[in-house]
Amino acid sequence: MHDTFRAGAAVAALALAATALLPTASTQAAPHRPAACPTLTVAQGWYGDNKARLDRLIADHCRKKTVKGAKPLAVFDWDNTVIKNDVGDATFSWLLRNDRVRPPKDGDWTTTSRHLTPEAATALRGACPTGVRTLPTATDTRCADELLAVYGTGATTGGAAAFAGYDHRRMEPQYAWLAQLLHGWTPGQVRAFAAAARAENLAAPQGATQQAGSSRVTGWIRHYDQQRDLIRALKDAGFDVWIVSASPEPVVDVWAEGIGIPASRAIGIRNTTEHGRLTSHLKGCGTVADGEDRMITYIDGKRCWINQEILGVHGPAAERVQPAHRRQVFAAGDSDTDVSFLRDATGLRLVVNRNKNELMCRAYDDADGRWIVNPMFIEPKKRKPDPYPCATTGYTAADGTPGPVRRDDGSVVPDRTDTVYGAP
Repeated sequence: MHDTFRAGAAVAALALAATALLPTASTQAAPHRPAACPTLTVAQGWYGDNKARLDRLIADHCRKKTVKGAKPLAVFDWDNTVIKNDVGDATFSWLLRNDRVRPPKDGDWTTTSRHLTPEAATALRGACPTGVRTLPTATDTRCADELLAVYGTGATTGGAAAFAGYDHRRMEPQYAWLAQLLHGWTPGQVRAFAAAARAENLAAPQGATQQAGSSRVTGWIRHYDQQRDLIRALKDAGFDVWIVSASPEPVVDVWAEGIGIPASRAIGIRNTTEHGRLTSHLKGCGTVADGEDRMITYIDGKRCWINQEILGVHGPAAERVQPAHRRQVFAAGDSDTDVSFLRDATGLRLVVNRNKNELMCRAYDDADGRWIVNPMFIEPKKRKPDPYPCATTGYTAADGTPGPVRRDDGSVVPDRTDTVYGAP
């Protein structure tokens, strides 16, 4: 019995000693718990249940990989989607006010765009001097006005069409012309120009204007707090967030970096380069070769650039819709230029309502329940009084001919009324 007791006591002593070596509840490391999935923190400005639907999308894809092991993809347009107003316009005004537009060689303006009409080339040659290093647009009102007219209205000051012969689903020559007018500068110099314009426009009071030529033009830009918050939440949830814009890429880089998106995740209109300097020719996508100047980040061109630069799809396939598991989960835009890449999104498609016909026809039709519409977060537009002409002229074909907006099955979208808008 004593032997048994001693043996039992020894076992107990060993057990006690072993227990003493174990960490107590107060000293044990807490088990690893993944951080909670982020949610939107800015509630004001979201229409209806849009914020709740975005939070659900983020929760559904939070820190998940796609079937191919990639992060879920989110793609934003920039101008009037992430910000109020247009960084291309702001940069162009800055160039004019600071004499930073270089004249074409020998005064031949047709070299700045293969789509420039003879009438526009003649008007520009007549208005702007030759034989100078940079055009004196800060003081030469006539030259500045002609440049502004061609860029801003697509026509000369005399009313002649400035551009012709382009695919209206792949090219907007006015947007492209800004990039092409950057010829002769290095990408670094253009980024410096964009940074100066950015500082001015963010510092200017809301509603400010600035002088360009004989005109007063918009002189301020603001970030949408709601979109900055959404981008933050998507990034924190593990999304791969990109900006795809129809402004020149060095300009987009500067603005994207200002909200924490690196230049490596920003796509804009890309110039070709020679000896480190930009030319008046553009990089190509899909079946369009470099220097052909026939496709930019515009409508179907945005789809091509996303497929090529983000998804790694090249050649003719880049111009086609990709399998669902490869495409962006989320997309945001405000204009007809964004229609194709928004339609490609598999989760939600956020539309900032600026009364653009094709985009609003598709968003209000909401054929698959994935479209959400929000008024502009700053100075939202009032209700469009007339229905969108979806069944007749809401769509623009490649040759510029208007026609009905059609669903994937070929059926025509009926005219739609405006229902998501700012207060009267």
